[in-house]
Amino acid sequence: MNSNTPDRRGHFFGNFRYILIAGIIAIPVFLLMLALVKRLDIAEEEAASTGSTIMFIGGLFIGRYIGGILAYRMDNYPRRLLISLSLLSLGLLLWIFFYSEFPLRGRPSLGILLLIMPIVALSVIAGLVVKVVRSITQKQLYEAKSSAAHSASELQLLQSQISPHFLFNTLNNMYGLSITQHEKIPPLLLKLSDLLRYSVYDATKSYVPVKDELAYINNYIDFERMRIGDRLMLTTDFEDFNATNAKVAPMLLIVFIENAFKHSKNSANDSIFVHISLKTWGNRLLFTCVNSYSKGQDNIDEHSGLGLENTKKRLELQYPNDYHLAIEDSDDTYKVMLQLKMK
Repeated sequence: MNSNTPDRRGHFFGNFRYILIAGIIAIPVFLLMLALVKRLDIAEEEAASTGSTIMFIGGLFIGRYIGGILAYRMDNYPRRLLISLSLLSLGLLLWIFFYSEFPLRGRPSLGILLLIMPIVALSVIAGLVVKVVRSITQKQLYEAKSSAAHSASELQLLQSQISPHFLFNTLNNMYGLSITQHEKIPPLLLKLSDLLRYSVYDATKSYVPVKDELAYINNYIDFERMRIGDRLMLTTDFEDFNATNAKVAPMLLIVFIENAFKHSKNSANDSIFVHISLKTWGNRLLFTCVNSYSKGQDNIDEHSGLGLENTKKRLELQYPNDYHLAIEDSDDTYKVMLQLKMK
């Protein structure tokens, strides 16, 4: 067993806290036992009540110990067992109430046995149920925390891959321009500096304001417009997010936009088009990106698609059950539609 995993078996008495609790419980239990014993007309009332109380407390610890053994082998709540024990407890309670009204007279030893044994059985059941429920709850909480820590580590790793991926693609594009259109390089380097500043310092957060992400997207679009030139037919439809506090995962949308320009650039057409839309609908963010596309003419390398796979994993981690992604590609068009629940 992992040393960090909670051991649900425990010891018979547990720690000192449980012994202290048992001592506190023993007071009202003794008074209840004394009242019940008096109804049976037993001579040694206090002795019988004391013995019954000790048996009741002992039953709690026995049940707790058995429950610890059972819970150690279980991952989920044993519904059938809990239902059966609940029905048994109900039957025992009914018997105790019935017998306290109609006790057996003339045979004190048997009379107290018929009363005490159901009460002790109830204490065993109570200790068992409390231990099972508490232990399984602790285990599920531990597993939830472990899963959350793992997800956070995975998300941090995915986010750390964003900037290198973007920089690698951008430098590849600029290398080609440095040979054919070297006069574009100085302004492109300035724009690239702004882009990298955002990706390095702001993209480390889990969520950023949509207006900041949109400013980054506009910077990237300007970068691509300078790089591609007159061949590009670009249209954008962006809602004004300056007055809202809506947030989105950083550099989530840029992967689709980057792919749109990459697919378009590799098209054989003389002119290429890219249309990008970002709007809200209720509490959801609606993103659409459509671009010209030529199947079979993309320059695919071994790293192609890593950014898209990275983004899909981030969506699962940061928007579980709160997003819908649809990608459609035809012979000449590539379309991405994404809905997100705004943070």
